[in-house]
Amino acid sequence: MLNLKRVGYGAMQLAGPHVFGPPADPENAKAVLRRAVELGVDHVDTSDFYGPHVVNELIKAALHPYPEELTIVTKVGYRRTPDADWVTAREPRQLRDAVHDNLRRLGLDRLDVVNLRVGGEQDPESVEEPFTVLAELREQGLIRDLGLSNVHEHHLDQALSIAPVVCVQNLYNVTDREHEALLDRTTADGIAFVPFFPLGGFTPVQHDTLNDVAARHGATDRQVALAWLLHRAPNVLLIPGTSSTRHLEENLASADLHLSEQDLAQLDTIG
Repeated sequence: MLNLKRVGYGAMQLAGPHVFGPPADPENAKAVLRRAVELGVDHVDTSDFYGPHVVNELIKAALHPYPEELTIVTKVGYRRTPDADWVTAREPRQLRDAVHDNLRRLGLDRLDVVNLRVGGEQDPESVEEPFTVLAELREQGLIRDLGLSNVHEHHLDQALSIAPVVCVQNLYNVTDREHEALLDRTTADGIAFVPFFPLGGFTPVQHDTLNDVAARHGATDRQVALAWLLHRAPNVLLIPGTSSTRHLEENLASADLHLSEQDLAQLDTIG
């Protein structure tokens, strides 16, 4: 399993609207990245298709040369079209190009972790071919570790037959628990589970129960939603994203929020 702090930072929101183009204030975006590292964040989630290229270039401008303890996790398997659409890019040549694009724009000789992004309208039955391509790039020394994103359990089985998998990144939060069984599987196997959209993403999680628990702790509903995930399983690593330094600090503080058995029982009624 990845040996990282429980709460990291997801950089997707540093791009412009709809994760396309540059942000309105690039200096603010770089300040958020630097503040995350100052506060002890040791893993940042990104991709060269955020922007595209924009977020990786911001990370390099803000943080390069990178602290030795910082792990940068990227993903491949999609690309952006000129009209901001998301389309699959899992052909061998596309994956190789994507890995080299990430290396170049991040200013790295080796990528720490590369997730194969699956799912979408063309959810494949097999990930054998694309994951084999990434495994070959790992053998060449261009990638340290491999992971999966937006997958089902049979995809994990296929990938594990090819190379080690250090993390699975799927949609999961206090109100959306579709991948509960996969989380349990990764816990048993010692694989990190990284919920994307831990706060709901483009549709933030909202529930009266979150507000009730937050009021008891003098916390925000966002902090409670993140703390619930940390209590859910020991292999959960969080990557909440924000373009606000204030929200960044609030998100990181969720690691110190202790939920009681009463809190957890009440929150479990949401899902």
